[in-house]
Amino acid sequence: MPWSEEEARLRTAICKVGALCYQRGLIVGGDGNLSTRMADGTILITPAGAMKGFLEPPQLARIDTEGKVVDGGPGPSSEVGIHLVVYKERPDCKAMVHAHPPHAVAMTIAGIDLQMPIIPEIIVTIGGIPTARFGIPGTPDLPESIREIVRCSDTVIMKNHGSCTLGGNLMDAFKKLDMLEHTARILWLAHVARGGLEPLPDEAVAELLATREMLGIRTPNTLENRCGLD
Repeated sequence: MPWSEEEARLRTAICKVGALCYQRGLIVGGDGNLSTRMADGTILITPAGAMKGFLEPPQLARIDTEGKVVDGGPGPSSEVGIHLVVYKERPDCKAMVHAHPPHAVAMTIAGIDLQMPIIPEIIVTIGGIPTARFGIPGTPDLPESIREIVRCSDTVIMKNHGSCTLGGNLMDAFKKLDMLEHTARILWLAHVARGGLEPLPDEAVAELLATREMLGIRTPNTLENRCGLD
């Protein structure tokens, strides 16, 4: 059957954002996966094993909230579980990008905390980037490793593995991925140059967080809600 206008638009958006991720080195080979939730509750998601930089709209899978294919098309990514957890825990979330941003993943391997309040723009917007415990990819352990964090954060790094970024649409989720990797790169360079990282003083962090109301920013902030910190 022909796609609705919404489905055609979202299928095209997934392919475009997948290509962006590939071009920026945030996804390589067959790694990573992207999804978006449609108005009827079904989910469009990248298929298993595909190179996300070269997808065409008909290649995408359409599944229900249990992960079952609903239109006779291809099967979803083997990591579909992390997407289902996100949509279950966050009814406000309409899209999710799972990527393998190299600097951010390297930080988890090195044991460097991306929640450390250092960069003003990140403090004001998302707060910080929590790190989830290591979970086995392709098993139920992986979605469970992020469940608690995605309830209160739009970004999470899975230790030794990759990132999940949530958004109101695919470009919003990609924007947070872009911010996440840019932040990790700055902190990594500072760590290498200085031999360590120093957070901003508590009073400076408090003043930065106070500007959120003035700027009209109401998205989840991990420093305000203590996500992954307690």
